[in-house]
Amino acid sequence: MMPTLDEMVRHTFAQAQGRLTPQAPLGARTWFRVGGNAEWLYQPADAQDLASIMQRLPPELPVTTLGACSNVIIRDGGIEGLVIRLARGFAAIEVEDDALVVGSACLDATVAEQAAAAGLGGLEFLSGIPGSIGGAVRMNAGAYGCDIASVLDWAEIITRDGTLLRLDNAALRFGYRRSGLPEGATVTRARLRATPANPADISARIAEIRTSRESTQPVRARTGGSTFRNPDPAVSSRKAWELVDAAGCRGLRVGEAQVSEKHCNFLLNLGHATAADLEGLGEEVRSRVAQHCGVSLQWEIKRLGRTKAPQQ
Repeated sequence: MMPTLDEMVRHTFAQAQGRLTPQAPLGARTWFRVGGNAEWLYQPADAQDLASIMQRLPPELPVTTLGACSNVIIRDGGIEGLVIRLARGFAAIEVEDDALVVGSACLDATVAEQAAAAGLGGLEFLSGIPGSIGGAVRMNAGAYGCDIASVLDWAEIITRDGTLLRLDNAALRFGYRRSGLPEGATVTRARLRATPANPADISARIAEIRTSRESTQPVRARTGGSTFRNPDPAVSSRKAWELVDAAGCRGLRVGEAQVSEKHCNFLLNLGHATAADLEGLGEEVRSRVAQHCGVSLQWEIKRLGRTKAPQQ
């Protein structure tokens, strides 16, 4: 008799160094605090452990990699297959003369702070981006006039078949809020260029960025970062938030989900929202903007998983 997929997964992880958890709740790990379970959650010990696991995984098993979950809605039915969550084994920071080599689990803000302490400038913009480096590389995160594409030398990845690769900036084919990472690949670390500068000046710029965020964005709410990408200038000269505002969506609610009144390109969980509430609100906003402004807004937040849990 052929082994079941469940039996194959358990066999694959028998010698793993990290931690495997079946039916692991994911909602509390996300900034929105919503979402169902991971069918399997694996937290690898390090890159070699992850590569070894990927080499042995059944090819038909879906694999999803999560970082800080700051810009993601995990749907109420959870995520089928294997969810990889990178943590302590991917959080090292190495300071070089003109760069930082950082693990993909490092928070963007932590990298900015470490650069400041080392007297390396040019990475201050990371203090204005919620999330971790792995996600920042995947989506070419940016803020305050700079993005990952402008500072990244290379990223190391592990492909779906467990191959370890180092890709330079050109190979990643960065665009606006996107990269050309291979399908199913996981970023493990990256080298970010920086320039020697006065630590006090760097720290002052970070403080300035944080003050700006505090005053313009709902940073202390259950939110998920920018909801929609800014449209191509050839399509509209207005930013996403301006289009949302023009369509009368500031403060709009679906259930316990609300468009922020402080910055209307942010969605909020007012306390008991479901993932369906949040995604439904986002789709309602897209519909109203399309009707009012003739622009089809594109989601920047990733929506992952099943809308409903499968019947047992």
